Amino acid sequence: MALGDLTKQIAQQALLSATSKDPAPPPQPESLSGAILSEIARMQKVLKEDEELAIYFRNGTEEIRIVEVFMPSRQLAVLTGTDAARHLTRVIAPAESLQLVCKVMKVPPGSKPTRVNLVARKSSE
Repeated sequence: MALGDLTKQIAQQALLSATSKDPAPPPQPESLSGAILSEIARMQKVLKEDEELAIYFRNGTEEIRIVEVFMPSRQLAVLTGTDAARHLTRVIAPAESLQLVCKVMKVPPGSKPTRVNLVARKSSE
């Protein structure tokens, strides 16, 4: 009889250990750089054929119209665009400090809308 009780107790422990698994680790939060790229991509995706998304970065009196957003890491952003004098300009900044102004604008008839090029980092961190 003691052997039967022992077998029952072992079976119960095996059943409990099989059903009580460690909780799954919480999902990794999305990186800020990934969230920025995703949001810009979403805004561009819903544009009509005669619309474009104009993205501006402003620092003091300098305003740059962004044509490419490159995120080489989770923390760093490289913005490429043109200033008021149409000079090629790059901004290298921490992703958490970026403040971008995004505007949906109509394209003049006969013009082709431009799309902002979005580039994510190649390797995962």
